[in-house]
Amino acid sequence: MLKGVHQKLETQQTPAFFVRGTSAFLRMVFFCALSITIMAIDARLNYLSQVRQAFIAALHPLEVAANAPGAWYRDTKKYFSAHNKLVQENYILKQQAFEHQVALQRFNTIQAENEHLRGLLNGNIPNQPKGMLGEISHMGRDPFTHIVVVNRGNQHKIKAGQAVVDSKGVIGQVTRVYPFTSEVTLITDKELSIPIQIERNQLRAIAFGGGNNTLDIPYLPTNVDIKVGDKLVTSGIDGIYPAGLAVATVTKIEQNPESPFAKIISTPVAEVTNHLQLLLLDLPDAKEAEIKLTSETSETKDSELKKENLKLNKTNTQTITKPKTKPKDNANAPH
Repeated sequence: MLKGVHQKLETQQTPAFFVRGTSAFLRMVFFCALSITIMAIDARLNYLSQVRQAFIAALHPLEVAANAPGAWYRDTKKYFSAHNKLVQENYILKQQAFEHQVALQRFNTIQAENEHLRGLLNGNIPNQPKGMLGEISHMGRDPFTHIVVVNRGNQHKIKAGQAVVDSKGVIGQVTRVYPFTSEVTLITDKELSIPIQIERNQLRAIAFGGGNNTLDIPYLPTNVDIKVGDKLVTSGIDGIYPAGLAVATVTKIEQNPESPFAKIISTPVAEVTNHLQLLLLDLPDAKEAEIKLTSETSETKDSELKKENLKLNKTNTQTITKPKTKPKDNANAPH
């Protein structure tokens, strides 16, 4: 009887453990197309800026926790520094502070004299820019860009476009702001340019990032008055970088007989790789710009009025000094 029962049983197929849907290749193509579309929309229309800022704000605690071991290591290394090294640095800093105080005394005298002369000439007194101290959190992850991340953001009233400097010179410019951090693009990046002038002869130009810790100054003729060792400072004509800040030093000049322009290469003076602290300068206010524009227009109007008055004075003097014609003799006139 059991033999008959076994003969009636039919073989059944085992059910599949995984339900097979679309192929992996089609899913990969779909998600690649979706990611490319989202990146294009974000690059063109900037729709995902709020989403990105919220995502980075949510990841900020994890970032702080990830950077905590490095911060602890730096703190312990500073704590266990050699006593002799600290004493030597203290002596050097005191000597430098004394020299700077002597130089500042002369600088204050020159500044007061400059303000007095500007007041006599009805000139504009330049405003001293204010800034906020920040610290570099980490370097950028992209090897093709020169970016550092600082621990100041929207919560600290940081805005995109602010100039960033250190104790030596200009570092770069704030290009993207997040709630607690900001991205600073260095002046050596190929996407950044800065208006400069040569300190020796006040020649103005525009420097572009070379991409390899250098700055290029293109579109200058081969007979330009520039030498190796010339210092480049900010010209201040863009309204972002204050005038007179150190930028770079000319290190190489190449002249090609087939090109009418010289290839001028300079090295930045700022030391991003050596220091963590930097200063984020405030942007100029709109009111200051309006005051500057109104003062410039008033100066032009005054100069035009002075020119008109000079012309009138010349015409008046010419009419006064012109000799009078004597009346003709009327002896031959008929009676």
